Amino acid sequence: MFSIRKEKSTDIESISKITKNAFQSEPHSQHNEHKIIEKLRHKGKLTVSLVAERQMEVVGHIAFSPVVIRDTSNWYGLGPLSVCPQHQNNGLGTALVNAGLNILKQNFNAQGCVVLGEPSFYERFQFTK
Repeated sequence: MFSIRKEKSTDIESISKITKNAFQSEPHSQHNEHKIIEKLRHKGKLTVSLVAERQMEVVGHIAFSPVVIRDTSNWYGLGPLSVCPQHQNNGLGTALVNAGLNILKQNFNAQGCVVLGEPSFYERFQFTK
């Protein structure tokens, strides 16, 4: 069982480690996802940053930040989404995406969200190619 909550400053090191491990063997990765999160955090652009916790240990993370797309407003980018390899394929990533999208809709009046990721995973959330 796991719980989802907003990131705290004490989670930053765990988030970086989880992100590095989650993307370590991904062929499409440039292995800089943890740096993307750091830069977004430093610039104050992490609109939503959630962690998944299991037995008081951070085992997953998701980030959402504002994006600018021609003639649109209030759009966000999802990513990176990271789950510890040993906790993947148990619904944790799905729960993080759903929680983050709900927060964007309810608290930020998001008009849309984009993601660069595995289509077979993200299609379940109505993302399209």
